Amino acid sequence: MSPDDRYDVSGLTEAQFEPGSDGLVLKNLPGIKSPAEMDIAEASALVKAMDRFVRMYHEAYRFTASDIREFHRLWLGDIYAWAGEYRQVNVSKGDFPFAAAARIPALMAEFERDALARCTPCNFAARGEVVRALAETHVELVLIHPFRDGNGRVARVLSTLMALQAGLPLLDFSSIANEGKEGYFAAVQAGLDRNYQPMEKIFVEIIERSVAES
Repeated sequence: MSPDDRYDVSGLTEAQFEPGSDGLVLKNLPGIKSPAEMDIAEASALVKAMDRFVRMYHEAYRFTASDIREFHRLWLGDIYAWAGEYRQVNVSKGDFPFAAAARIPALMAEFERDALARCTPCNFAARGEVVRALAETHVELVLIHPFRDGNGRVARVLSTLMALQAGLPLLDFSSIANEGKEGYFAAVQAGLDRNYQPMEKIFVEIIERSVAES
């Protein structure tokens, strides 16, 4: 994780970063100090967790806020003591603040009652409805940013599981990496006004790429 990709965190003490990591790696159970080593550990754990998730949920399943916490816990439970727990600190990326930590439980409950209830199970017949469901749930979850770390990847897990419900293949999100990051983050910010069209365009590209590769 490069310095430019790190979230600014208010309210954290140095003790919450791994000693010897120069403030670059959050305090973790294995004692990993290197950002590169942590990236590998998290990526490896996510591959294993994703294989499990694919087998856990069926096409008629309606996802809940508890499921999202379970995604995070099963993925990062061997790495962070706080895996699966809503964050207790406020975070921002650059000048953009995500939801205040104190509001997360209520926002996640609302997310479950509204977006998740309407958009899952994501077995809509029309591709356009699938795209809209993916865009809305993805944007709203990222804006809430319920966990201290790993929010974007948890949102991608949810999107992938929803896509599978729609009969699509595993989603390839490589288009939002590197040069695609700026457009992706702009699409997330557009969701503040419930404008999901920029993210819909991104998901159309992701789906087209994923189908072509399957």
